[in-house]
Amino acid sequence: MTTEVDRPRTSIHPDTHVGMLSLTVSDMERSLRFYGDEIGFEILTAEGDTAVLGVAGVPVLTLTERAGASEWPRGGQSYTGLYHFAILLPTRSDLGAWVKHWLDRGHPIGQGDHLVSEALYLEDPDGHGIEMYRDRPRDSWQWDNGRVRMAADPVDIEGMINEAEREGKVFTKLPAGTRLGHMHLQVGDIPEAARFYTKILGFDLVAEMPTALFVSAGGYHHHIGMNVWHSRGAGQAPDNSVRLNFFTIHLPSTEALQEVLQRVEAAGVSYTRSDDGTAVIDDPWGNRALLVVGSVQDHAHATRLSSAASSG
Repeated sequence: MTTEVDRPRTSIHPDTHVGMLSLTVSDMERSLRFYGDEIGFEILTAEGDTAVLGVAGVPVLTLTERAGASEWPRGGQSYTGLYHFAILLPTRSDLGAWVKHWLDRGHPIGQGDHLVSEALYLEDPDGHGIEMYRDRPRDSWQWDNGRVRMAADPVDIEGMINEAEREGKVFTKLPAGTRLGHMHLQVGDIPEAARFYTKILGFDLVAEMPTALFVSAGGYHHHIGMNVWHSRGAGQAPDNSVRLNFFTIHLPSTEALQEVLQRVEAAGVSYTRSDDGTAVIDDPWGNRALLVVGSVQDHAHATRLSSAASSG
């Protein structure tokens, strides 16, 4: 007899999170200056047309140069791919120190107080969207019937900077503990995205609207967002454009990964496996995810994942 313990989990493991992403850029030297000097990443390795960047030695972002590639479209109809990737800083004062550094350099900034978080928005030189944010404590988040309350209110940037100054924080680089908090993708259809990311991968649906949805594991406000604001019915970016190459989804065990792959196989979705067991899978619009057991701890592992993604 099948017991509750034996019955397969329908939601992805609650300890699942996103961990790293890879982008194509058109000018590596320019991008390394931007991500190093302006954003505050460490350059862990840079050789030829590839680079690995991170925080306190932990990889977060890999870059691959495609010299002369066209920028990501800004506004209007676009492609499926990256909307933005979101870098989560440990504290509000850390974010305040970062945004003071950013504004002191004369850069523009977008903003949104989402109730669960305070977020600041910008673009890299190729048009890739970036969010820099901090979470409010989980016990302050409000939920209604399994859906988290979020908004898009103004951020108290001045108060954030004042908090950093009171604590004596001066930004030099991203502090230890900074990581990839979530991914936001451009997809072609919301119902199909909901089926793939919830029914097949197993993420929990935590917020939705007709043109966007947000999914997570373990009660987080969202690990992956998706929208059709500039990509309804669109296809992938052409080869001569910068683009999202892949992002990683980290599971705590091989058993947790196998639970996901059982659903993937039952749905008839194809995937490949690398030598280390990483599963490479594309959503219906070619957004590539690497399902990884454990975390990425060094640039050599990040480089191996990039190779797995390229061969998948």
